[in-house]
Amino acid sequence: MPRQGAIVAVLAVAGLASSFMFTLVVPIQAKLPELLGASREDTAWVVTATLLAAAVMTPIAGRLGDMYGKRRIVLVLVATLIVGSVIAALSTGLVWLVVGRALQGAVTGVIPLGISILRDVLHEDRVDSAIALISATLGVGGALGLPISALATEYADWHTLFWMAAALGVIVFVLVLWIVPVSVLRTAGRFDYAGAAGLAIGLTGILLAISRGDQWGWLSAPVLACGLGGAGILLVWGWYELRVAEPLLDLRVAARRPVLLTNLASIAMGFSLFSSNVSYPQLLELPPPAGFGLTLLAASLVIMPSGLVMMVLSPYSGRLAGTVGPRRLLVLGAIALIAAYGFSLVLASEVWHILVANVLIGVGIGFGYAAMPMLIMRSVPQSETGASNGLNALFRSLGTSAAAAVVAAVLASMSTVQGGVQVPTAAAFQATFALGIGAAVIALVMAAFIPAGRDPRETHPSLPE
Repeated sequence: MPRQGAIVAVLAVAGLASSFMFTLVVPIQAKLPELLGASREDTAWVVTATLLAAAVMTPIAGRLGDMYGKRRIVLVLVATLIVGSVIAALSTGLVWLVVGRALQGAVTGVIPLGISILRDVLHEDRVDSAIALISATLGVGGALGLPISALATEYADWHTLFWMAAALGVIVFVLVLWIVPVSVLRTAGRFDYAGAAGLAIGLTGILLAISRGDQWGWLSAPVLACGLGGAGILLVWGWYELRVAEPLLDLRVAARRPVLLTNLASIAMGFSLFSSNVSYPQLLELPPPAGFGLTLLAASLVIMPSGLVMMVLSPYSGRLAGTVGPRRLLVLGAIALIAAYGFSLVLASEVWHILVANVLIGVGIGFGYAAMPMLIMRSVPQSETGASNGLNALFRSLGTSAAAAVVAAVLASMSTVQGGVQVPTAAAFQATFALGIGAAVIALVMAAFIPAGRDPRETHPSLPE
């Protein structure tokens, strides 16, 4: 077997590549209507498609990994990323670009799968630190990738972004195939195709309502139909999953108090993280007096330290979790997020104020994202780690989706005309910081009620690859 450090490094690179897909198109997002000859509402699907695919595929990929081998499914997801990137790189119109971006979004499942692989192959003493590193890549990849994307679009054609993503996918595929060992721990049974379809349809409805509510109108017929229809389908899906012999997700395991509270905290953590991803870049890039008038590249360099902090803290997060426990680590993460947004409520008049807030956000997300998979894996049988981590990642996606929609709606509704353009007011940004604090407080409350105990781990016979 390859050295355990090499396995961790490869899975970390895979996680970085996955999270990079979410900020890949940020530098060209405002220019997409002009580049593609389409309306701004239509080009929003370039982002929405990635979000939907990530949310739908992550829990499904986790279950497939438990059944058919985690490394095998990681390779399938990375191959999907490569195909999607090539399609997007060759596209000249909106439809194929959206198709490519949807395929890119599917790769998000490699992070929970990578975390589950670590539990299977690493020595127990190294698991927590390694999990902290892989989990941190959810925030690190986006923060570090933003200036790279900005540089690429400034000096090259926008299609270069997708050729970069394809090349990164090829590198990750080769490294996983070479370094990561074959999965031998399996869950026997048949894949729940009806459950997968129900989950996909229900989630798509809810996420469409959340992500497009600002454009379509929160009380419009399409939003209500998607939101209420998706919720109804998920209720039927839950009833079905509790009665089928081999469910896609064991909802009884998901309903255990530690798992349920951790997943609820994940929604709040995801909301708090993405609130900063939406509000701080706009504040930095808007012209004075609304903002600081920085270029995208300069703004991304101010945001980037949050990702660097997450990466630096990750090995210490694992050790700290071993000392104080992952529940207290999650509490510390929530407190750091409250401090970050509280600082911004008081001081947001200089660029260095935003830099300090982003460093605190890096601490909060670094601790919080490291703690959540540890809490999940201490509360589920080893045969359920892929599906359970995938479900946890889904809840984080729900939080980020809600933040993207709510924060965008707040900034749009509390705006004024400046230079002939609608720009958010100072009060709008203050409101988004207050929302970030509120989400962090919810995460703190959820964490405080998570039981400190640990369920015994189950052992299962290995099945051949």
